[in-house]
Amino acid sequence: MTDFVARPELGLAWVTGASSGIGRALALRLVKDGFTVVVTARDHERLVKLQHEAAGPGKIIVLDGDVTDPRDMERILAAIEYEHGSMVLAVLNAGVYIPVHGEDMHREDFEKTFAVNLHGTVNCMLPAVRHMKVRGHGQIAIVSSVTGYGGLPTSAAYGATKAALINMAESLKFDLDKAGIRLQIINPGFVETEATAKNEFPMPALVSPETAADRIADGLKSSGFEITFPKRFTYAMKLVNLLPYGLYFWLINKVTGWKARPPVTARHAVDVLKRDPQAV
Repeated sequence: MTDFVARPELGLAWVTGASSGIGRALALRLVKDGFTVVVTARDHERLVKLQHEAAGPGKIIVLDGDVTDPRDMERILAAIEYEHGSMVLAVLNAGVYIPVHGEDMHREDFEKTFAVNLHGTVNCMLPAVRHMKVRGHGQIAIVSSVTGYGGLPTSAAYGATKAALINMAESLKFDLDKAGIRLQIINPGFVETEATAKNEFPMPALVSPETAADRIADGLKSSGFEITFPKRFTYAMKLVNLLPYGLYFWLINKVTGWKARPPVTARHAVDVLKRDPQAV
């Protein structure tokens, strides 16, 4: 039953990283669609605020948790299944974006990004698959990004995790299809969130979290493996990544203006001088 589509009358939805951005907007949209939505993040106050704001035939259940702790995710899945009801939909959205500059790299930036974006997804997926296998159906959607298609400035850590998520989902689909578990990958373009506010280059086709939530909710009901939007941008990115590397790097440099920028250390020095002309 690989074409399983989760519906509110069949069970609960679970959204990780629901305290802000896409996760928050999607939780609100799913409530409007009638789902009881379990929301998970580390920020309890934001989750409670989300619970109070939710309006619709569905409702929000708050279960705090840290996706980087596998035991915590096992606890949450047990609480969902044994205290609240069967989970039929999991949207694994939790993620962080830490800009990385090649001339000023720090190990902790890579480690934190991998811990949340990649390992955190695995920590959620394993118990979710195990519970869904018991009843022979379920739907899991993993939030990746078009940055997983190819390297972009400052995305050395973030893009690496998103590329890994795409490959992981593609690989697992073969076996999860046979288990009756529908697996999808979500590859948004640029969405206006706290994370993208850190980007240091133009973001074409920027969409709001609410628009992203609508596109994802529609995609969850579709038969496609990939949910990607806005297509005029994400399909262009797919094509760009088919170019020979020489053309690819030239085009990305031209579009972002990255090659013309001074090294990050020089930019920092300029910022210091602006604040204190006597600093040098």
